[in-house]
Amino acid sequence: MNRAINIAWFGHFGVGSAAPEPTGGDLVAEVLVIGDDLTGSNATGARYARLGLRAVTVGALAQVARYAHRVDVLVVNTASRHWPPARAYAAVRTAVETAGRAPLVVKRVDTTLRGNPGSELDAVLDVLAAREPSARVRTLAVPAFPDAGRTTVGGLHLVDGVPLTRTAVARDPFDPVRHSRVAAALGAQSGRTTDEVALDVVERGADAVAAALRESPAEIVVCDATENAHLRTVAVAAARLAAEDRIRWVALDSGPFGAALAAELGLRPEAGAPARILAVVGSVTDRTRTQLARTETALGARWTALDPTAPDPDRTLAALRAAAGEGATVLGVRLAPGPPAAPTGAAAVLDPGTAGRILRALAEVARRAVAELRPGGLYASGGDVAAAVTAELGADGFAIETEVLPLAIAGHLVGGPHDGLRFATKGGLIGGPDAACDCLEHLRAACSRHTLGPTVGAG
Repeated sequence: MNRAINIAWFGHFGVGSAAPEPTGGDLVAEVLVIGDDLTGSNATGARYARLGLRAVTVGALAQVARYAHRVDVLVVNTASRHWPPARAYAAVRTAVETAGRAPLVVKRVDTTLRGNPGSELDAVLDVLAAREPSARVRTLAVPAFPDAGRTTVGGLHLVDGVPLTRTAVARDPFDPVRHSRVAAALGAQSGRTTDEVALDVVERGADAVAAALRESPAEIVVCDATENAHLRTVAVAAARLAAEDRIRWVALDSGPFGAALAAELGLRPEAGAPARILAVVGSVTDRTRTQLARTETALGARWTALDPTAPDPDRTLAALRAAAGEGATVLGVRLAPGPPAAPTGAAAVLDPGTAGRILRALAEVARRAVAELRPGGLYASGGDVAAAVTAELGADGFAIETEVLPLAIAGHLVGGPHDGLRFATKGGLIGGPDAACDCLEHLRAACSRHTLGPTVGAG
């Protein structure tokens, strides 16, 4: 390795300072993310932190070696977005060599593909090819970030539905984007073969995506995606091929896909499996139905329906028990659909007697499920539901720690036999489509999070 390259890269941290020797074969962080600017690197690290993984962003090469074996996710900001391609390649190659053998390597790219995506991906792949010559290394390029209005359709990357070359990034004074097609943007700097998986294939599900990935001989496969569910579909397919075909995936993405892939590959904190979360939802609004559907696609949540006309806690608990036995980590009980909704989208109003029976049944299910299934966190949607569940669990109250989003609060129970149980509550009419996902992910992270103590800060 050319030591002069290391000095050139990190000269702004101390001109002429020598880089540490690479860790080479050491197995270190679960995920290595290589970013090219600080804000994007930090935002990407936050996606992994939501999974309960300990994520740290570093910038200097000495810090790469120092933290690589102390965290779950090491995010390295090379600050190379505006550098010439050859210099960016050298920086990324040195970072990957120094960081060691992470099970998943992610090349984080700008949400509008500015910078050196092809050169920097080549650097990652060249290191892996030299380090693991017999491995089947392939790249999944999924740069879509639906929550930020970045989508990929027909291989074209769009900002709020507009191709990149028709947006302001085409006139960027530092790095004008010259290609809307993801494969073309990569091909401008990389000679590796590319292919595309179209949106209609992704829409057909993980089986169809897995088949398309198997059939493609390309080194880099660009996948369309317009919503978060598509990211998870591709991640599920990739994880299946990693297990069945022993493919070593590299992710090229803008943040959310790499985290989805890490989750599907089973990359977890040192503590082990993700904490089990129990969710109890009494709202039956259209908004709630949309939110719960998102938890199924994004988190693999398993929902059991409670019949509002004849609530049966025994049957509901048996279904939760079965889902837990099948490995689900987000277990939920919701009300089965009732009468048709009013034109405004609001649910039909229940008489007080029926409403009381439903609340008592939901609370009983929560109490028995907490005792038997021992979840690390509990989510309740609807103020009446949260109050009934809290009372049934014998808690004195609720210690507020943070606001996950407006009118969605997280903390823990105070007093009673379940003192300290992580708890989050949200109104049924509160939040957008991903509001329930945000609350559940917050609980999961809170349950799994490790305190960054002396093992990280010392030395």
